[in-house]
Amino acid sequence: MASENCSSGPKSPLLGSSSSSSGISSNSWCAKLIDVEEAKNQMLFSLPMIVVNSCFYFINLVSVMFAGHLGKLELAASNLANSWAMVTGFSFMVGLSGALETLCGQGYGAKMYRMLGIHLQASCIILFFFSVVISVIWWYSDMILILLHQDPDIAREAGVFLRFLIPGLFAYSFLQNILRFLQAQSIIMPLAFCSVGSLVIHIGISYPLVHWTDLAFKGASLAVSISIWISLLTLGLYVLLSKRFNHIWRDGLSFEPFHHILTNLKLALPSAAMVCLEYWAFELLVLLAGLMPNSGTTTSVVAMCVNTQNIAYMISYGLSAAAR
Repeated sequence: MASENCSSGPKSPLLGSSSSSSGISSNSWCAKLIDVEEAKNQMLFSLPMIVVNSCFYFINLVSVMFAGHLGKLELAASNLANSWAMVTGFSFMVGLSGALETLCGQGYGAKMYRMLGIHLQASCIILFFFSVVISVIWWYSDMILILLHQDPDIAREAGVFLRFLIPGLFAYSFLQNILRFLQAQSIIMPLAFCSVGSLVIHIGISYPLVHWTDLAFKGASLAVSISIWISLLTLGLYVLLSKRFNHIWRDGLSFEPFHHILTNLKLALPSAAMVCLEYWAFELLVLLAGLMPNSGTTTSVVAMCVNTQNIAYMISYGLSAAAR
C-alpha cells in the first residue's frame, strides 16, 4: 500500500518545478523592469508630439531651402537669420510657455478647469509683451549683427528676412501657449493634424511667393509668418468653439488673468532660461561661423549641420513630452 501511494504521486521530478519557478521569477522581474502598458501609452502620446515638433521646425527649414535656391548670399543670410531668430526669439517663446505645463497640469489634475483658461490668458499676455520687445530687436538686427562682426552683406539680407518674420513671432507666441494648453490635457491628435496641414500649406505657398512674385527672398520669411498664423487661427478656433472646452470658457474673458501674471512669471522665466541655454548651445555655432574667413560658405555649412542635429533633437524632445 505504501508503495502504491508513493507511485501515485506526480511523475515529474522535483528539479523540474525549480526550473518553472525560475521562469515565473524571470517573467516577474521583466514585468517589474518594463511596464508594457505604460510604455505603450507613452509611445501613443510621444509619436504625435514628435510629428508636431518636427513639422513646426520644418516650416522654418523649408523657407531656408527655398531661399537658398536664389543664391549663395541668400542661403547664408536665411541661415543666419533663422539662427538669430531662434536665439533671440523662438527659444524664449518656447521657454516662457513652459509655465503652462505646470500650471495647466495642476489645474487639470485638480479638476479646476476654469483655471486652465485663466493661466492660458495670463501666459498670452506675458508672451505678447516679450514679442513686442523681441520684434524691436529683430527690426534692427542688421545693425546688431554687423556690430557682432558678421559679414555686412549677409547681415543686411538677414535683417530683411527677420523683418518679414516679425508677424510670425506674435503668432508663434500664442501658438506655443495653445500647444502647452492642449498638451496638459493630453489632447494631442488635433495638434498633429494641424501641424501636418500647416507644413503642407507652407510648402504650397513658399514656392509661389519666392519664385512667382517680386518678393523673392522676402517671400521665404513671409511664408513662415503666414503658415504660423494659419496654425494659430486653426487651433485658436478649435479651442474657442469646440464643445469639449465649454467648461473652461464658461466665464468668458475677464481681468483675472492679470492677477496671475506674477505667478506665471515665477515659472516662465526659469523655464525660458533652461530652454534658451539648450538652443543657444547649438545656434551660437552659426554666429561664430560668421566670424571665420569665407563667412558665406562657413555659415551655410555649419547651419546645415546644426539643422540636421535639431531634427534628431525634435525626436527626443517629443519623447520627453510624455514624461512631463
